[in-house]
Amino acid sequence: MSTSDRRVREVFIELSDTLVADFDIIEFLDRLAARCSELLEVSACGILLVDHHGVLNLVAASSEQARLVELVQLQSLEGPCLDAFNTGRPVQYADLRDGASPWPAFSAAAVDGGYLSVQALPMRLRDSTLGAVNVFSEEVGPLSDDTVVLGQALADAATIGILHQRALARQEVVTEQLQNALNSRILIEQAKGYLSHSLSITVDEAFAVLRSHARSTNRRLTDVATDAVQGRLTLPT
Repeated sequence: MSTSDRRVREVFIELSDTLVADFDIIEFLDRLAARCSELLEVSACGILLVDHHGVLNLVAASSEQARLVELVQLQSLEGPCLDAFNTGRPVQYADLRDGASPWPAFSAAAVDGGYLSVQALPMRLRDSTLGAVNVFSEEVGPLSDDTVVLGQALADAATIGILHQRALARQEVVTEQLQNALNSRILIEQAKGYLSHSLSITVDEAFAVLRSHARSTNRRLTDVATDAVQGRLTLPT
């Protein structure tokens, strides 16, 4: 088995290990975003998840720049993730600079952020579509077929993980969990901004500090973010 094949296997095992009783969907999707960027060898990854109103929300991004581009996609109601979610099919665009993109606002934001091509993958299992995964590249051109297949497999793994929890709980419990995940994301973004300002570091560095402390102390990321925002925790850089 090659090193790359071994790493793919390790990542799928890692994602499967998050499917436990104390399932933390934010941590799960944050890991997915980071691992997609790593395994697909792309610049960044963002993940959109539908809430109980049927509206897509940003729940994870591998970098601050990707998060900002995804927010433009949601605000403008146009972009590859929305198309992938609505159709249930992968969507790609090989050169966002060509002026022919069907998503002018999204494409402009992506190019301004340094991303020149994009691939969106639906988070879908049979008739259930939960969201979409967006992968960004700083290079022009489509991803290879093998890379797209691997990316879709990662998106499918996330979909199965979330639906697995739905099968183990009543619908209203899962709905509340997804809503809490969206609320947790807002809290984490507040903590990132607070730490970025108070420690004079970038937003990405602030998130790395939060995540590192959560893992080293075996605490939930949202709990650490709450303590940081409320001044109950001092985090070193």
